[in-house]
Amino acid sequence: MRLVVLDRDGVINHESDAYIKSPDEWIPIPGSLEAVARLNQDGFSVVVATNQAGVGRGFFDLAALAKIHAKMTVSLAKVGGHLDGIFFCPHRPEENCGCRKPGPGLFRQIAESFHVSLSGVPVIGDSLRDIEAAETVGARPILVRTGYGEETLRQLTDQSRAEVFANLSRVVDYLIKQGKHT
Repeated sequence: MRLVVLDRDGVINHESDAYIKSPDEWIPIPGSLEAVARLNQDGFSVVVATNQAGVGRGFFDLAALAKIHAKMTVSLAKVGGHLDGIFFCPHRPEENCGCRKPGPGLFRQIAESFHVSLSGVPVIGDSLRDIEAAETVGARPILVRTGYGEETLRQLTDQSRAEVFANLSRVVDYLIKQGKHT
């Protein structure tokens, strides 16, 4: 199984410091939905692993989150794409749960659900949390410059910790091309 793990906010859709609280606030980054569809067409299983502390903070509830994810799913379907799973942490950082990235909990859930090792699996995100979570489970950290990606790149003291691409579409170009040569 070829698997790719995506962060949501800042990778698939535009990021917001005030949280994405409703389907109307969920706006895809140009080319991101088509990039997921291209992964699907090339035989990749694609899942999302996302921190959603806005739930724990009471900014929106699980029903609103489900509606946001439904909009994402419908939007993907319109361009021929789909997700094989959506894994999320609803907790606030101060709850110190095991599932909030950079902790490995969401990634362990993914590995268990798909009965795979995440060793070398591309994990695409825009934050240091995404890179750290990927490193924790032996996955392949990839940073996009969208969302908080530029800020994260400045925070990285060792930039060799992650491959860096302009956006999800460019990562997908590379992964598909790389797959053709292996």
